[in-house]
Amino acid sequence: MAVRPRTWIIAVAAVVAVCCVGGIAGVAVLLRTSTVDTRGDVEFVNPLAIPPLAPSTIDEQGRRVFDLDAAPGRHDFGERASRSGGLSGSGEVQTWGFNGDYLGPTLRASRGEEVVVNVHNGLDEETTVHWHGMHLPAAMDGGPHTPVAPGTTWSPQWLIDQPAATLWYHPHPHGQTAEHVYRGLAGLFLVDDPATEVAALPNRYGVDDIPVVVQDKNFDGDRLDFGQSMLGMGILGDSIVVNGTLAPYQEVTTERVRLRLLNGSNARVYQFGFADGRDFALVGTDGGLLPAPVTTDRIMLSPAERAEIVVTVRPGERAVLRSNPPSLGTPLSRFYGGSDGFDVLELRAGQTLDPSPAVPDRLVPVPALDADAAAQTRSVRLTDQGINNRSMDMSRIDATMAPGATERWRVNNADGKPHSLHIHGVSFQVTSIDGAAPPAHLRGWKDTVYVAPEVDEYELVIRFPEYTDPTIPYMYHCHVLYHEDQGMMAQFVVVEPGDQVAPLSVQHPHHH
Repeated sequence: MAVRPRTWIIAVAAVVAVCCVGGIAGVAVLLRTSTVDTRGDVEFVNPLAIPPLAPSTIDEQGRRVFDLDAAPGRHDFGERASRSGGLSGSGEVQTWGFNGDYLGPTLRASRGEEVVVNVHNGLDEETTVHWHGMHLPAAMDGGPHTPVAPGTTWSPQWLIDQPAATLWYHPHPHGQTAEHVYRGLAGLFLVDDPATEVAALPNRYGVDDIPVVVQDKNFDGDRLDFGQSMLGMGILGDSIVVNGTLAPYQEVTTERVRLRLLNGSNARVYQFGFADGRDFALVGTDGGLLPAPVTTDRIMLSPAERAEIVVTVRPGERAVLRSNPPSLGTPLSRFYGGSDGFDVLELRAGQTLDPSPAVPDRLVPVPALDADAAAQTRSVRLTDQGINNRSMDMSRIDATMAPGATERWRVNNADGKPHSLHIHGVSFQVTSIDGAAPPAHLRGWKDTVYVAPEVDEYELVIRFPEYTDPTIPYMYHCHVLYHEDQGMMAQFVVVEPGDQVAPLSVQHPHHH
């Protein structure tokens, strides 16, 4: 795609700013920024770790109860292996995790269930846990207004009422989200719903239905390196880990395997495909299954986006999941990871494979939201200063919505950097991109979308929650976590029409 003149101007301005501020040192850093490319060079020597399904109990009120304990640990990511450089061990690295030393278990519950998650903070600093993609009350959402102090437990509870989907959870402390996620605090939350599932799709967790949490890391001895990239993107790592595993392989025993891809990285954008260019079926995105499978050989995921793909393998073969350089839509793409490529995961098919049903031609109905019924149209501009030229203020309400209201948002990227917009508490639909119908892979339910610099406008249609709360807001923000922490975030409340909304307090009671 051609880069527009506006993007060139912004890009040149960014380079000039870096060079002026940093002088010779700034120029030197820019010049030595190197492309990272591990394609064809990775020896896959470590079995892929599969996050365990979290145990749960049913309490006397019939609620499904989970327990999560955030704590520091030391994690061995496994051996680093390359065809050019042999093997070297990562050794144990200082990390954080839920119920373990890195990442967390996969929570799983069904539509119609009331769930409780007892989140205990075993760290020595405040954190939160946000249920990314979940439809739930703002007070249970886990944003920056619901901190969990060290040594305390927060127990949000809510009714699950949304289609089957691959969701996830991660911290959301104001100004520190990037560090907490990078250290390892994250996990999947799978929602089941017979009415919006397809039995023919691979569905045996850890067998033919595989979680694939992709993150990039920089290692510095026994520590994770928190060094920032140039031009304000935050951390771009040179090593890929999947479910906390370097150079991973997964044994495959069936003709087809479903990969639940999560871009769990702080800033990096991936262009997933396979090394041999094979087609696969994209069957789901952030908020659930698509109306029909999309046959493709690539899918681009920005931070926090998810995709469910079904790939067919032949007996005895090895298929390598790869990320080719993504099309970021900026002339400074190289400095944002746009020239980087990685081999991510090897699928090792057995000599004999159990048969798998074909992927159906139709999946689930996805009712279209009516843009003409929108109660309001809002402009959302992502800029260096934040959103609509305002940096995040915990005490300021940026928007007020009526419960269940439908709105049209016109979103654009006004600063030339890659951005990824996430809206809490909702699923939305992309109705147009620069006035044209969105591509097939964006026609399902979304909660996060890449906002490219060269696109004038993304039109989103959003139905807001029925839950009302004038005191605890939902967030909308860039999911490039450095951008979020630097203020590219805003907040909205859902209240009944005519209700008064008092200024928000930045101090909220901690939990027991």
